[in-house]
Amino acid sequence: MTATGLVGLVGSGVARLRPSRLTNVLLPLLGAAVAVAVWWGATIVFAIRPFFLPAPPDVVESFLREPAYMMEQTWVTLSEVLAGYSIAVVLGLTAATLLAAVKPVERAVMPLFVALNSIPKVALAPLLVVWLGFGAKPKIILVVLICFFPIVVATMAGLGSTPVEFAELGRSLSANWWQMFVKVRVRWALPQVFVGLKVAITLSVIGAIVAEISNPGRGLGSVIVISGSSLDTPLAFSCIVLLGMMSVVLYYTVSAVERLLLPWARAITD
Repeated sequence: MTATGLVGLVGSGVARLRPSRLTNVLLPLLGAAVAVAVWWGATIVFAIRPFFLPAPPDVVESFLREPAYMMEQTWVTLSEVLAGYSIAVVLGLTAATLLAAVKPVERAVMPLFVALNSIPKVALAPLLVVWLGFGAKPKIILVVLICFFPIVVATMAGLGSTPVEFAELGRSLSANWWQMFVKVRVRWALPQVFVGLKVAITLSVIGAIVAEISNPGRGLGSVIVISGSSLDTPLAFSCIVLLGMMSVVLYYTVSAVERLLLPWARAITD
């Protein structure tokens, strides 16, 4: 067999193994349907009272009691998530670029970042209320704090993983430091950067809910607090389901942006 024929055979095999777009949509939906079926079946088989574990119909019913109110609170939480995440992306990418470009700054600042990240964010939530007052500001800042470190670490890992061969190629082409950093190191780091962005987008939802539970007012976290005080477990589960759906949508939105901006990265991994 010729080399051309072998390459064609391998290519056709990869094309057959690569999942179609329809499969990429149907498999997650199938997984979600199985999870709901197991949840519903467990409540029936073990006769679990809705107070302890509501069945899916109970959760849907609790949402339909006040759908407009629930969607309003979902939007409040989503706006806090998006605001905090956007600020964290800008600050995290800027800080990581500076730390990776200037090694003395990295040695001086990185231990401080590690120490700040080790502080439990639940402990900071009441302090942010004292410093910033009630409202959306302390919640947004908590989202920033919880998203900042994963973005910095992932970006620095990407910027520090440039293959030696690329550096040698750049020197052979007489590229200066700035050209090497922008055209080689940054581009090579982009897949790793998106790893940090995808981790951070899910953490941003957690940060917003922690802040809302610590400082009840508006948002799904506040509804969870209200449901606990009124012993309305289906309402709490309704909020949890909405938060899960929000996290999934945000995660796959970032993944879609990655595929749109970095088609070459997927080709390399495939």
